[in-house]
Amino acid sequence: MSTAYAAHSPPPLHRDDTLLRRYDTSGPRYTSYPTALAFHDGFTPEDFTQALERSNTGRRGLSLYVHIPFCEKICFYCACNKIATKNRQLAEPYLSRLDREMVLAARHLDGARQVEQLHWGGGTPTFLTLSQMSDLIDRLDARFGLSHDPNRDYAIEIDPREADVLTLRHLQSLGFNRLSLGVQDLDERVQRAINRVQPRRLTETLMDEAQRLGFGSLNLDLIYGLPHQSRRSFAATLAQVIDLAPARLSLFNYAHLPERFAPQRRINESELPGRDEKLAILHTSIAMLEEAGYVHIGMDHFARPEDSLTRAQRDGTMTRNFQGYSSHAQCDVVGLGVSAISRVDDVYAQNPVTLDAYAAALDAGRLAICKGLRLGEDDLIRRAVIERLMCDMRLDLAEIGARFGIDAEAYFCEALSRLEQARRDGLIERSGAVLTVTPIGRLLIRHLAMAFDARMTPPLARRYSRIL
Repeated sequence: MSTAYAAHSPPPLHRDDTLLRRYDTSGPRYTSYPTALAFHDGFTPEDFTQALERSNTGRRGLSLYVHIPFCEKICFYCACNKIATKNRQLAEPYLSRLDREMVLAARHLDGARQVEQLHWGGGTPTFLTLSQMSDLIDRLDARFGLSHDPNRDYAIEIDPREADVLTLRHLQSLGFNRLSLGVQDLDERVQRAINRVQPRRLTETLMDEAQRLGFGSLNLDLIYGLPHQSRRSFAATLAQVIDLAPARLSLFNYAHLPERFAPQRRINESELPGRDEKLAILHTSIAMLEEAGYVHIGMDHFARPEDSLTRAQRDGTMTRNFQGYSSHAQCDVVGLGVSAISRVDDVYAQNPVTLDAYAAALDAGRLAICKGLRLGEDDLIRRAVIERLMCDMRLDLAEIGARFGIDAEAYFCEALSRLEQARRDGLIERSGAVLTVTPIGRLLIRHLAMAFDARMTPPLARRYSRIL
């Protein structure tokens, strides 16, 4: 453990805890606006292909998201779309259907558009064999034309239990330059309770090799609120993680929703930390990360000052999509695979969440779009406002007004009225037409963004996870 953090106890409960409790309601993470709950099944594959064709006029770069749903083992906390199996050959028909989907989508895109961003998520993308990974990259390159630009952002999510140094060398040869490693917690008692036993040495070995190979950015995912966690135990995990010096850290709040996600029923609810302890874990973590030099990007994301994500936030070019915060703004996102969501031009489009429905659509020779939404003018304005607030932690209403040709302060008078209590409570400051989120407001940015959400009603809000 790092001596910098082992020498003192975690800080006591924070003075702002009463305020945080009051604002800790349920709400969206705003990886899109409108959120996926607004998507409808009247949106067709033809609506999506028309959006693909419209998007060519802007010549924006492309961001490709590929969903690999397979996992060898199920982690009990997981809320992702996944299929548990040890049989790697089950991926073969899936890869063939992915290729069919690529062909159907790519025929509507200008081949000169650069693939600036690529992200493989899951599930566990490293479930694939090395040859299957090569095959998938070859298909992506053949259909879309992958980039060798040093500024590209080609990332893959890795389960350290299912990867080794040979995997990393292979991924580098395929063009990946950023890795995201799932850690969650290094405490063995916690790991056993969530069915994810993962000794530190696995993560450390992979990180050492990734740094030696020159991967541009490493992200580690942690989760707080899991069984047996306390501020003291999580501080011990975080001290070890800080020693590993990743460029980025994601500190996710565990949302216990066993009625929606069957694997979570295996978690003993009585072993979860209480609300006060979760807040203490969060405060301790933020204090340790800031002391170690990390910048609190917002919500649950932290990055080193020199990382591309931090630079993008400083420059006002950071964006937010279904993979979270991204340094590559202004890209059209094409989602491939079961449950994948696309953001292209003025539409969102989603694939089926079941493998059978996804396969049936592609086997019939059509894109597997099952629902989506085309945004109206009000949606586009509010999307821009929520995105800038979530990404920049500030909002210039005059800038929004000039961009959309509106009197933004008058347009959002109701939202500004809803934010007045948050301003009095110190979550946000206002100077003329500029709103600036305070440090404590960064933790509650989802609540602040909800003020601008015209589609949010109290019953709908309860369908989302809690903010903290």
